[in-house]
Amino acid sequence: MLVVVLVVVVVVVVVVVVVVVVVVVVVVVVVVVVVVVVVVVVVVVVVVEAVVVVVVVEVVVVAVVVVVVVVVVVVVVVVVVDVVVVVVVVVVAVVVVVVVVVVVVVVVVVVVVVVVVVVVVVVLVVVVVVVVVVVVVVVVVVVVVVVVVVEDVVMVVVVVVKKVVVAVDVVIVVIVFVVEELAVVVVVVVVVVVVVVVVVVVEVVVVVVVVLVVVVVAVVEVVVVVVVVVVVAVVVVVVVVVVVVVVVVVVVIEVVVVVVVVVVVVVVVVVVVVGVVVVVVVVVVVVEVVVVVVVVVVVVVVVVVVVVVVVVVVVVVVVVVVVVVVVAAVVVVVGRSYSGSGSRSSRSSSS
Repeated sequence: MLVVVLVVVVVVVVVVVVVVVVVVVVVVVVVVVVVVVVVVVVVVVVVVEAVVVVVVVEVVVVAVVVVVVVVVVVVVVVVVVDVVVVVVVVVVAVVVVVVVVVVVVVVVVVVVVVVVVVVVVVVLVVVVVVVVVVVVVVVVVVVVVVVVVVEDVVMVVVVVVKKVVVAVDVVIVVIVFVVEELAVVVVVVVVVVVVVVVVVVVEVVVVVVVVLVVVVVAVVEVVVVVVVVVVVAVVVVVVVVVVVVVVVVVVVIEVVVVVVVVVVVVVVVVVVVVGVVVVVVVVVVVVEVVVVVVVVVVVVVVVVVVVVVVVVVVVVVVVVVVVVVVVAAVVVVVGRSYSGSGSRSSRSSSS
């Protein structure tokens, strides 16, 4: 009986020890697995976050490069457009100035030629008229004088012939007649000369008036040409100045716009890039902190649970062992007591 009890106790103790060892090994394995899983999870999270950060940084860098390229292209296009506009405006201004100068020169040449032609024609006409008048006057005077003289001579000859037979009275009459005729001739000649002088004076006055009119017309035309040239030159200068001012204003406005756009783009890019990077970093850090905290909490909970389980198992095993030992001891004691009383009764009966 005692042997059986001892064997049972030993078996129970061995079984309990084996169970405890198995439980401890299982718990250790579970803890190791949990720790390994947690470490792997943490490593994966860190790697993923690092990849995310790298991708975000690359995307931000690409965005910055694209923005810079776009800004540079815009600036280059604006500069090229400004240069083209300036060149076109300058070419147009030069063409306008050349055209205006050519027109002014042509107008001046035409006016001068017309004035010269008019003056020459007027002078020629005046000269021709004067010559014609002088010739006519001379012819008239000569004719008149010749006619008067011839007439008087004929009359004198006739009278002389008729009066040849007359005496002294005839001579006196002839002398008187000749004197009278000569007086008539003188009067006629004087009248003709006066008429000629008047005609010549009138022609001179007419010539002077015509020349003055021609000179006045020429002066007026020259003044008109000068005024036109001055007005055209002033208009051309004003147009060129206005064009240059407009071009300068446009170029300045475009430069200001380009500068403002570049500044705005740079500010926006910097703000966006910095904001994105900061947000990504903050999110990554928060996620890492949360993951680490969760992992630590999980590990702590697992370790606590494992420790509690191990403690409970050990306590249970110890209690079981103690109970078994106590029961075995009680059984042994009771068995010994029972075996002692039985031997005494057998001895008394046999005696």
